[in-house]
Amino acid sequence: MAGQQGATSIADFEKSLDELETLVRNLEQGELSLEQSLAAFERGVKLTRACQQALKGAEQRVEQLVQNDDGTLETRPFSPDDAV
Repeated sequence: MAGQQGATSIADFEKSLDELETLVRNLEQGELSLEQSLAAFERGVKLTRACQQALKGAEQRVEQLVQNDDGTLETRPFSPDDAV
């Protein structure tokens, strides 16, 4: 069931990102009324926050496989500082 939830989160993230890109394009065209622009901006803020939460959750699930000095392997939480 956790796999299904992860798949749903990815689909929701992609859907939110697509909608956010559409909102940005519409705002950049400058053809919306002030009221429509404000509504699009508010929706964009909500979508941005949702995407940030999804990315934060994904980041917390990522682990790296590390080989110890004695040759054994273990998983550790991924840290961007560890990237080479």
